[in-house]
Amino acid sequence: MAAETDKSLLNSEPAAVRPVRNLEFKAALLLVFTALLIAGSVLYLLYARGVFEATQTLVLLTDDAEGVVVGMDMSFSGFPIGRVRRVELADNGEVRIVIDVPQKDAHWLRTTSVFTLVRGLVGGTAIRAFSGILTDPPLPDGSQRPVLRGDATAELPRVLSTAREVLENINAMTGQEAELRGTLANLQQVTEKLKGPQGALGVLFGNEADAKKLVAALDRANGLLARMDTLAGRVDSLAAKADAQVFGPEGVMKETRATVVELNRLLVDARTSMAKVDAVLVEAQGIAANARGATNDLGALRADVEANLHKIEGMINQLNRKWPFARETEVKLP
Repeated sequence: MAAETDKSLLNSEPAAVRPVRNLEFKAALLLVFTALLIAGSVLYLLYARGVFEATQTLVLLTDDAEGVVVGMDMSFSGFPIGRVRRVELADNGEVRIVIDVPQKDAHWLRTTSVFTLVRGLVGGTAIRAFSGILTDPPLPDGSQRPVLRGDATAELPRVLSTAREVLENINAMTGQEAELRGTLANLQQVTEKLKGPQGALGVLFGNEADAKKLVAALDRANGLLARMDTLAGRVDSLAAKADAQVFGPEGVMKETRATVVELNRLLVDARTSMAKVDAVLVEAQGIAANARGATNDLGALRADVEANLHKIEGMINQLNRKWPFARETEVKLP
C-alpha cells in the first residue's frame, strides 16, 4: 500500500503556479522605499547629532589628553554644550582638542571662562566649562584656551605612601618597647592611686606621709576658721551691747544730752546775768567822776564773768567734738 501511494505521488502532475503581475516594478519600488528609509534614518541621525546645526570652534590646549576621545561632550553646569570633533598633536608637543559648540549654546562661554579636564577614580574623563561672570564678552569663534587638568589617580601613589608611613608609625607606637605603652602603664598606675584612700593628694605628693600632713594642715585651718567665726560672733555681740549702752534708752548718750541741756540752761542764765550787768553799767555811766572807782570794780567783775563763760563754752565745744549732735550750742557773748 505504501509503495502504491508513493508511485501515485510521483506520477501526479505539479499544481499550476499563478504568475504575479508587475513583479519587477514592485521589487524596484520596494528597493527604492528601503533606500529612502535608510537615507532618512541616516539624515535623522546626522540631525540628531547636530551635523546640520550652526557651530563655532573652540580649541583647548593641554599637555596630556589621556581619556579624551572624539565624540565626547563638553558640559556646562551638567548640560552638554559641545562635542569633541578632533584631537591632534601640535608641533610644539601640545595636544589640541577641537570642540564644536552650537551657536545656541555658545552664549554660555565667555572670555573669562575656565575649562577643566578631570579624570576621576570612577568613570571616564570629563571636560567641563565654568563661566563665573556671564556679563563678560562672549568667547569668539576659533578661540584657543588652556585647559586645567585634574587627575585623582595621580594622587594615589602619594596617598598610599602616606598611609604606609601612618601604619608604620602606629606599629612603632603600639610596639612592646614603645613609649606609648609605658605611658599607658604609668597612667594606669596613676588611676589606681586616684582610687586609693588619699586620692589626688597621693598622686600629687607621691607618698602618703606628705598627703597626711596636708590633710592635717587643712583640718587645722578648718578649726582656725571655726574659732574665727566664734570670735566674730562675740565681737558682734559686744558691738550690739556697746550700741545699747551708748545709744540705748538707758545709755550714755541720753545722760550726755541731759548734761548739754543743763549747760544750755546755765548759759541762758548767764546771758540774763550779763544783761543785768550791762544795765547796771549803763546806769553807772551816769554817776559822777567820784563813782569811777566803783565802775572799775564792776568791769573786773564782768571780766571774771566773761572768763567763766569762756570756760563753759570750751567745755561745750569739747563735748560737741566727742559727741557730735545736730543741735547747735553756740554761746553768744553780749
